[in-house]
Amino acid sequence: MKILIIEDDRQTAATIREVLKDRYAVDAAYTGKDGAEQAQVNDYDLIILDLILPDMDGVTVCKEIREGGIKTPILILTGKLQTEDKVKALDSGADDYLTKPFSSDELLARVRALLRRDPAALTSDRLSAGGLTLDVTANTVKYKGKKLHLRRRCFQLLEYLMRNKGRVVTRSMILEHVWESSVDLLTNTIDVHINALRDEIDRPFGVSLIKTVHGLGYKIEGGDKK
Repeated sequence: MKILIIEDDRQTAATIREVLKDRYAVDAAYTGKDGAEQAQVNDYDLIILDLILPDMDGVTVCKEIREGGIKTPILILTGKLQTEDKVKALDSGADDYLTKPFSSDELLARVRALLRRDPAALTSDRLSAGGLTLDVTANTVKYKGKKLHLRRRCFQLLEYLMRNKGRVVTRSMILEHVWESSVDLLTNTIDVHINALRDEIDRPFGVSLIKTVHGLGYKIEGGDKK
Protein backbone atom coordinates (compact mmCIF):
# COMPACT_ATOMS: atom_id res chain seq x y z
CA MET A 1 0.00 0.00 0.00
CA LYS A 2 1.41 3.41 -0.99
CA ILE A 3 0.65 6.78 0.60
CA LEU A 4 1.32 10.32 -0.61
CA ILE A 5 2.01 13.03 1.99
CA ILE A 6 1.43 16.62 0.81
CA GLU A 7 2.94 18.77 3.56
CA ASP A 8 5.17 21.85 3.27
CA ASP A 9 6.79 21.43 6.69
CA ARG A 10 9.56 18.94 5.91
CA GLN A 11 10.02 18.02 9.58
CA THR A 12 6.32 17.19 9.91
CA ALA A 13 6.42 15.23 6.66
CA ALA A 14 9.48 13.32 7.90
CA THR A 15 7.76 12.53 11.20
CA ILE A 16 4.67 11.21 9.42
CA ARG A 17 6.84 9.15 7.07
CA GLU A 18 8.65 7.67 10.09
CA VAL A 19 5.32 6.62 11.61
CA LEU A 20 4.11 5.04 8.38
CA LYS A 21 7.25 3.59 6.80
CA ASP A 22 7.17 0.20 8.53
CA ARG A 23 3.76 -0.59 7.05
CA TYR A 24 3.48 1.48 3.87
CA ALA A 25 5.50 2.87 0.99
CA VAL A 26 5.50 6.65 1.38
CA ASP A 27 6.04 9.49 -1.11
CA ALA A 28 6.14 13.17 -0.16
CA ALA A 29 5.38 16.46 -1.91
CA TYR A 30 6.07 19.85 -0.33
CA THR A 31 3.79 22.13 -2.37
CA GLY A 32 0.17 21.85 -3.42
CA LYS A 33 1.12 21.96 -7.12
CA ASP A 34 3.63 19.12 -6.82
CA GLY A 35 1.21 17.09 -4.70
CA ALA A 36 -1.64 17.44 -7.17
CA GLU A 37 0.69 16.45 -10.03
CA GLN A 38 2.01 13.40 -8.18
CA ALA A 39 -1.55 12.33 -7.37
CA GLN A 40 -2.36 12.46 -11.10
CA VAL A 41 0.75 10.58 -12.21
CA ASN A 42 1.02 7.83 -9.57
CA ASP A 43 -1.47 5.35 -8.19
CA TYR A 44 -1.80 5.91 -4.43
CA ASP A 45 -3.93 4.08 -1.89
CA LEU A 46 -4.22 7.13 0.37
CA ILE A 47 -3.33 10.84 0.32
CA ILE A 48 -2.49 12.78 3.49
CA LEU A 49 -2.97 16.48 2.74
CA ASP A 50 -2.07 19.49 4.90
CA LEU A 51 -4.71 22.21 4.86
CA ILE A 52 -2.20 25.09 4.72
CA LEU A 53 0.42 25.01 1.95
CA PRO A 54 2.71 27.76 0.60
CA ASP A 55 1.30 27.98 -2.92
CA MET A 56 -2.36 27.01 -2.49
CA ASP A 57 -4.60 25.83 0.32
CA GLY A 58 -5.40 22.17 0.85
CA VAL A 59 -9.06 22.65 -0.07
CA THR A 60 -8.02 23.80 -3.56
CA VAL A 61 -5.59 20.89 -3.92
CA CYS A 62 -8.30 18.46 -2.84
CA LYS A 63 -10.73 19.90 -5.39
CA GLU A 64 -8.12 19.62 -8.18
CA ILE A 65 -7.45 16.00 -7.30
CA ARG A 66 -11.14 15.14 -7.32
CA GLU A 67 -11.77 17.08 -10.55
CA GLY A 68 -9.05 14.90 -12.10
CA GLY A 69 -11.24 11.87 -11.47
CA ILE A 70 -9.09 10.50 -8.65
CA LYS A 71 -11.11 8.72 -5.95
CA THR A 72 -8.20 7.89 -3.64
CA PRO A 73 -9.14 8.48 0.03
CA ILE A 74 -7.87 11.83 1.32
CA LEU A 75 -7.04 12.59 4.96
CA ILE A 76 -6.78 16.31 5.70
CA LEU A 77 -4.33 17.53 8.35
CA THR A 78 -5.39 20.78 9.96
CA GLY A 79 -4.16 23.00 12.74
CA LYS A 80 -7.38 25.01 12.49
CA LEU A 81 -10.09 24.19 14.99
CA GLN A 82 -12.96 26.12 13.41
CA THR A 83 -15.87 23.96 12.30
CA GLU A 84 -16.14 26.03 9.11
CA ASP A 85 -12.66 24.95 7.97
CA LYS A 86 -13.40 21.30 8.61
CA VAL A 87 -16.68 21.53 6.71
CA LYS A 88 -14.91 23.15 3.73
CA ALA A 89 -12.31 20.39 3.72
CA LEU A 90 -14.93 17.63 3.72
CA ASP A 91 -17.06 19.42 1.13
CA SER A 92 -14.03 19.71 -1.18
CA GLY A 93 -13.87 15.93 -1.42
CA ALA A 94 -11.79 14.91 1.61
CA ASP A 95 -12.81 11.75 3.42
CA ASP A 96 -11.64 12.62 6.93
CA TYR A 97 -9.57 15.16 8.85
CA LEU A 98 -7.08 14.99 11.69
CA THR A 99 -6.34 17.98 13.91
CA LYS A 100 -2.74 18.81 14.81
CA PRO A 101 -1.10 17.87 17.08
CA PHE A 102 -2.01 14.19 16.84
CA SER A 103 -0.57 10.96 18.19
CA SER A 104 1.07 8.28 16.06
CA ASP A 105 -1.56 5.77 17.15
CA GLU A 106 -4.41 8.04 16.07
CA LEU A 107 -2.77 8.71 12.70
CA LEU A 108 -2.32 4.99 12.06
CA ALA A 109 -5.90 4.29 13.12
CA ARG A 110 -7.27 6.95 10.74
CA VAL A 111 -5.10 5.60 7.93
CA ARG A 112 -6.31 2.03 8.49
CA ALA A 113 -9.92 3.18 8.62
CA LEU A 114 -9.65 5.08 5.33
CA LEU A 115 -7.86 2.23 3.59
CA ARG A 116 -10.71 -0.07 4.60
CA ARG A 117 -13.12 2.24 2.75
CA ASP A 118 -11.24 1.78 -0.52
CA PRO A 119 -13.38 -0.53 -2.70
CA ALA A 120 -10.25 -1.71 -4.52
CA ALA A 121 -8.89 -3.25 -1.31
CA LEU A 122 -10.15 -5.94 0.98
CA THR A 123 -11.90 -4.45 3.99
CA SER A 124 -10.19 -6.44 6.73
CA ASP A 125 -6.92 -5.87 8.55
CA ARG A 126 -6.64 -9.66 8.93
CA LEU A 127 -5.92 -11.36 5.62
CA SER A 128 -5.70 -15.08 4.87
CA ALA A 129 -4.68 -17.43 2.08
CA GLY A 130 -4.79 -21.13 2.84
CA GLY A 131 -3.03 -21.56 6.19
CA LEU A 132 -1.32 -18.18 5.88
CA THR A 133 -2.59 -15.22 7.92
CA LEU A 134 -1.39 -11.62 7.92
CA ASP A 135 -2.47 -9.13 10.57
CA VAL A 136 -1.85 -5.56 9.40
CA THR A 137 -2.54 -3.98 12.79
CA ALA A 138 -0.30 -6.36 14.76
CA ASN A 139 2.28 -6.45 11.94
CA THR A 140 2.47 -10.26 12.09
CA VAL A 141 2.46 -13.13 9.61
CA LYS A 142 1.74 -16.74 10.55
CA TYR A 143 1.47 -20.02 8.69
CA LYS A 144 -0.84 -22.45 10.51
CA GLY A 145 -0.07 -20.69 13.77
CA LYS A 146 3.71 -20.52 13.33
CA LYS A 147 4.99 -16.95 13.32
CA LEU A 148 7.12 -15.92 10.36
CA HIS A 149 9.68 -13.12 10.52
CA LEU A 150 9.57 -11.10 7.30
CA ARG A 151 11.56 -8.03 6.42
CA ARG A 152 9.56 -4.83 6.02
CA ARG A 153 9.40 -4.81 2.22
CA CYS A 154 8.56 -8.50 2.02
CA PHE A 155 5.73 -7.91 4.50
CA GLN A 156 4.38 -5.06 2.35
CA LEU A 157 4.67 -7.15 -0.81
CA LEU A 158 2.87 -10.08 0.84
CA GLU A 159 0.10 -7.78 2.08
CA TYR A 160 -0.45 -6.46 -1.44
CA LEU A 161 -0.58 -9.98 -2.89
CA MET A 162 -3.00 -11.12 -0.19
CA ARG A 163 -5.28 -8.12 -0.68
CA ASN A 164 -5.50 -9.26 -4.29
CA LYS A 165 -5.77 -13.01 -3.55
CA GLY A 166 -6.59 -15.03 -6.67
CA ARG A 167 -5.96 -12.01 -8.92
CA VAL A 168 -2.89 -11.54 -11.11
CA VAL A 169 -0.92 -8.41 -10.19
CA THR A 170 1.55 -7.11 -12.74
CA ARG A 171 5.04 -5.88 -12.02
CA SER A 172 3.95 -2.30 -12.63
CA MET A 173 1.08 -2.70 -10.14
CA ILE A 174 3.50 -4.04 -7.54
CA LEU A 175 5.90 -1.13 -8.13
CA GLU A 176 3.05 1.38 -7.86
CA HIS A 177 1.78 0.05 -4.53
CA VAL A 178 4.79 -1.41 -2.71
CA TRP A 179 7.77 0.84 -3.51
CA GLU A 180 8.24 4.59 -3.18
CA SER A 181 8.26 6.42 -6.51
CA SER A 182 11.68 7.94 -5.76
CA VAL A 183 13.39 4.56 -5.36
CA ASP A 184 15.59 3.52 -8.29
CA LEU A 185 15.06 -0.25 -8.46
CA LEU A 186 17.18 -2.88 -10.14
CA THR A 187 15.46 -4.87 -12.87
CA ASN A 188 15.33 -8.02 -10.72
CA THR A 189 14.22 -6.37 -7.46
CA ILE A 190 10.69 -7.79 -7.58
CA ASP A 191 11.99 -11.26 -8.47
CA VAL A 192 14.39 -11.14 -5.51
CA HIS A 193 11.60 -10.24 -3.07
CA ILE A 194 9.19 -12.83 -4.51
CA ASN A 195 11.91 -15.45 -4.12
CA ALA A 196 12.52 -14.31 -0.54
CA LEU A 197 8.82 -14.78 0.24
CA ARG A 198 8.91 -18.26 -1.25
CA ASP A 199 11.94 -19.06 0.92
CA GLU A 200 9.93 -18.09 4.01
CA ILE A 201 6.52 -19.53 3.06
CA ASP A 202 6.38 -21.97 0.16
CA ARG A 203 9.56 -23.99 0.51
CA PRO A 204 9.64 -24.61 4.29
CA PHE A 205 6.00 -25.74 4.41
CA GLY A 206 5.80 -27.61 1.10
CA VAL A 207 3.08 -25.37 -0.31
CA SER A 208 2.78 -23.24 -3.43
CA LEU A 209 0.86 -20.12 -2.52
CA ILE A 210 2.82 -17.62 -4.61
CA LYS A 211 2.40 -18.27 -8.32
CA THR A 212 4.25 -16.81 -11.30
CA VAL A 213 1.88 -16.11 -14.19
CA HIS A 214 4.33 -16.00 -17.08
CA GLY A 215 4.16 -12.84 -19.13
CA LEU A 216 1.72 -11.22 -16.70
CA GLY A 217 2.91 -11.11 -13.10
CA TYR A 218 2.20 -12.90 -9.82
CA LYS A 219 -0.70 -14.01 -7.69
CA ILE A 220 -1.24 -15.69 -4.36
CA GLU A 221 -3.60 -18.63 -4.05
CA GLY A 222 -5.08 -20.80 -1.35
CA GLY A 223 -2.14 -23.03 -0.64
CA ASP A 224 -2.35 -26.27 -2.60
CA LYS A 225 0.30 -28.87 -1.90
CA LYS A 226 3.09 -29.07 -4.47
